[in-house]
Amino acid sequence: MASVHIVTDSSCDLPDNLITEMNIKIVPLKIRFGDTEFVDRVELTTDQFWEKCQISDELPSTAAPSPGAFVEEFQNAASEGATGIVAIILSGELSATIDAAQQAAQLVKDEIEVRVIDSRTVTLGLGSVVVRAATAANSGATIEEVSAIATDSINRTQVHAALDTLENLRKGGRIGAAGSLLGSMLSIKPIIEVRNGVVEPAGKQRTRGKALSYLVGVVEQNADQIEQIFVTHAACDDVDSFLEQVRSVVNVEVLVGQVGPVVGAHAGIGTIGVAFQTAN
Repeated sequence: MASVHIVTDSSCDLPDNLITEMNIKIVPLKIRFGDTEFVDRVELTTDQFWEKCQISDELPSTAAPSPGAFVEEFQNAASEGATGIVAIILSGELSATIDAAQQAAQLVKDEIEVRVIDSRTVTLGLGSVVVRAATAANSGATIEEVSAIATDSINRTQVHAALDTLENLRKGGRIGAAGSLLGSMLSIKPIIEVRNGVVEPAGKQRTRGKALSYLVGVVEQNADQIEQIFVTHAACDDVDSFLEQVRSVVNVEVLVGQVGPVVGAHAGIGTIGVAFQTAN
């Protein structure tokens, strides 16, 4: 039977148990604090990353994996008996990771077929697309079918988040149009959304409580259509009460994941968000 393997990158923020259970392969990005570089999820766990952020004066930065890191993962899949690979990668608008994956796909094309797909999203938006594709792959779908399912679910994926601080986005140069959100009042909580592969401003709220209520409202508006939903958070101690609110408005299981270093370096501690897929 044909066996398609799913490869993604460490910005997907999927919990480890899900990655293992679904046989999803992860190519890690790199995280730098000053001159020290760590391999995401390998040399630095998400918890360790947030601990470091709290004691470090400088903001962390991120770097894309090398094509070689993808080649290794693709070759491993081939040696495990994969007949094809679908690599679903964080938005090409936000990172050069997809370039590395595409170069690697060319380098292994005589050994195994690799389809590289730009998820046009990040964090658990990417994670949810990956889960959908892995579910299809694990049930024996062909490379064409898995690619089509991934592409289709990208168009139905939404990511909305409330930031606790704008400092990281501003210093990291990822703020783009979101610069208009720089409220003079520090208490303002910016809302962001991932649209067409880019982080866009989606308004601002006066307090964290209002920002979280806004996110619950977004979920509620889409609740009838939601087929899969994740709550994602960056070391937030108020995530449980937020989860309860989200659970109260949807009819599906709510999965939880932490914002990992790749997204966290730009979004900052205290970020909380929802990533969901709708039926159409």
